[in-house]
Amino acid sequence: MEWEFKSGAPIYQQIVLAIKFRIANGTYPPGSKFPAVRELALEAGVNPNTMQRALAELEREGLLMTVRTSGRLVTGSEERLRTLRMELGNSVIGEMFINLRRLGLSDEEIVEAVRNWRQEAGEKGNLPQDDVSVIAGTPAAVKEG
Repeated sequence: MEWEFKSGAPIYQQIVLAIKFRIANGTYPPGSKFPAVRELALEAGVNPNTMQRALAELEREGLLMTVRTSGRLVTGSEERLRTLRMELGNSVIGEMFINLRRLGLSDEEIVEAVRNWRQEAGEKGNLPQDDVSVIAGTPAAVKEG
């Protein structure tokens, strides 16, 4: 996976968001062993302390848990994962609404545009059925590799 960070937001917060998307879309499956801090830090090109700070935040949020003999695991809680997906989905929808309002569209026009897009994409066979990352998107700061 490729990591790309933007200026403006602290890197650890961008890491938290990127990992949340990766947990939500199944890149890191529920109950699976999570990569080690140093491994992820090297992959992302950040200081291990920065990565540790991000992972500690994800533990506080209940998305990761430390098991003394096994390291970190991704939560297996379906309820927590469902909540995460809804939170991320609401965030993506919120950003979309803000951007479309900047174009001058009303809420009603935005909803109509989404319905039209869904219908046209479905008719053209361009609506992915199984690829959650395509539907949900990933944060602009992170590219999937």
